[in-house]
Amino acid sequence: MKIIVAGGSGFIGSELIRRLVDAKHDVVLLSRNPGAVRLLESASLKIVRWDGKTIGSWSQFIDGADAVVNLSGENIAAKRWSDLQKTRLINSRIDPTRAILQSINKSAKKPGVLINASAVGYYGNFGDGDVTETQAKGEGFLSDLCEQWEREALSAEKHRLRVVLLRIGIVLEPSGGALKKMLLPFKLFIGGPLGSGKQWFPWIHREDVINIILFALEKQSLSGAVNVASPSPVTMNEFSSLLGKAIGRHSWIRVPSFMLKLMLGEMSEMLIGGRRIIPKKLVDHGFVFKYPTLDEALSVLI
Repeated sequence: MKIIVAGGSGFIGSELIRRLVDAKHDVVLLSRNPGAVRLLESASLKIVRWDGKTIGSWSQFIDGADAVVNLSGENIAAKRWSDLQKTRLINSRIDPTRAILQSINKSAKKPGVLINASAVGYYGNFGDGDVTETQAKGEGFLSDLCEQWEREALSAEKHRLRVVLLRIGIVLEPSGGALKKMLLPFKLFIGGPLGSGKQWFPWIHREDVINIILFALEKQSLSGAVNVASPSPVTMNEFSSLLGKAIGRHSWIRVPSFMLKLMLGEMSEMLIGGRRIIPKKLVDHGFVFKYPTLDEALSVLI
């Protein structure tokens, strides 16, 4: 397949590209700064400059492609959510998605599928019970952001593309993301649950995220919102306990909710709250998780 990847030099995208190249696909990476990209060299990988906003010479690669994977977006937890930062977070997702859709609209031979990132934050951070893909939108900035992002991506359906919206949970991998940030305090014996500890922690191993994207590329019957989280969700207390055991450290120093609110402001809701996310659609379509339980995941991650 000829696959276009936007936002492919980051935590998930770089590993996805490696897997796509290994599988003998022709890959085009859209990058704002091609010279800074550090990925494997391969004749089947082409790195093309784009600004993530406007139609340019990069659009020629959309025409005739089989699939587009859009992972664009500034790190949601990189900075405190000031009004300016909220605008940046929105624009870094909406602008690239809109540019891709404009390019698809101009293409003579359109791709068959758009796989677009989103987040479990769509459902909001508070509520009881299992959360499958039929759950209504929640409240808060992150929920509103995901809704706008998904709505933009779904406009590809008018061009008869199959659209898959990946509502991704907390991705675990020691080289980056949440786990990398959590390991150091645990190793220093100052790690522990955040907030009440009773909130749900919708985790997933990075390798399963990549496998789900590959699955979505091939599975013609899969479309719409897809929960990308482990089928065995845990609470923050359970996660902290298992992580502490995995590295031989106690998990006993709790970070209270009020302190998180003081340090992070509105962003703290991502840590204080959480939903019990269930990947029902993936299970119903026959996807098999390589790391379905946290014990199995941590045994290879740590």
